Amino acid sequence: MKTKARAIALLFGALAIGYYLWHGFTFDSEYPYEIGWIGWQIALPIIALTVVPVVFAFTGDGILQAFTGLNSSEFQGGLIGLGTVKSFHHTGVTLNDQPQVRIEFSVEGADGKVFHSAARMIVPLTELALLRPGVVLPVRYLPGRTDKVEVDLSGNGAQAQRAMNASMIRKGFTTEATLDIAERGIRAQAVVQSLSVPGEIRDGHSKIELGLIVTRPDGSTFGTRVQKFLPPTAVGNVQVGRIVQVHYLPENEREVVLSLPVNA
Repeated sequence: MKTKARAIALLFGALAIGYYLWHGFTFDSEYPYEIGWIGWQIALPIIALTVVPVVFAFTGDGILQAFTGLNSSEFQGGLIGLGTVKSFHHTGVTLNDQPQVRIEFSVEGADGKVFHSAARMIVPLTELALLRPGVVLPVRYLPGRTDKVEVDLSGNGAQAQRAMNASMIRKGFTTEATLDIAERGIRAQAVVQSLSVPGEIRDGHSKIELGLIVTRPDGSTFGTRVQKFLPPTAVGNVQVGRIVQVHYLPENEREVVLSLPVNA
């Protein structure tokens, strides 16, 4: 869509300016020669010189997505990857006082390979504080191209979750059985009764062991222990006394799955 819009704008600009020059050089009338340059046709190059830059500006990276709320046509069919924010900075462009930022990502593709890339997007001022190094966002990328990605705007949470699950299995943070409990299990609340850190680190995540008191739907409770790998930023969410969300299967209360936000 971006390419077509720019091509049409350029074609219009060329035709408008070309007609103006042709009319001026070929003007033949009893009126003064200058009339051929200052008639109604003078509006054509003015319009062209206004429209072309506007089209290029509004079809820039991140601008069109901000208007449509969708990824560009080029990336709508792209693969889903997991982009970890490394840094970001303002590009100097704003849209309705909302800044455009360039985000540097470390992207884990669907095949598990990691590459560095970047995306440009308009970020509302109210959400700018949420964009910080370490935040993980679903991104769209094209196979064989690593220089550019787009933050996924499809709203397809299930697809993003599948990408996250596949990544966690590859890294050894979870298993298919654990994911099954998270999907089919009963949602409940638990209180962290104890916390220990054995010292094992995997891909920047620390292994923790939690003692939990889980409250069943009928109000009764049971105790269990859970092991999980967490990034340093999430350890604060499982301190002793904190209430956490868990899932479990009634027929096997020993296996409890802890549920924490991705960017906790």
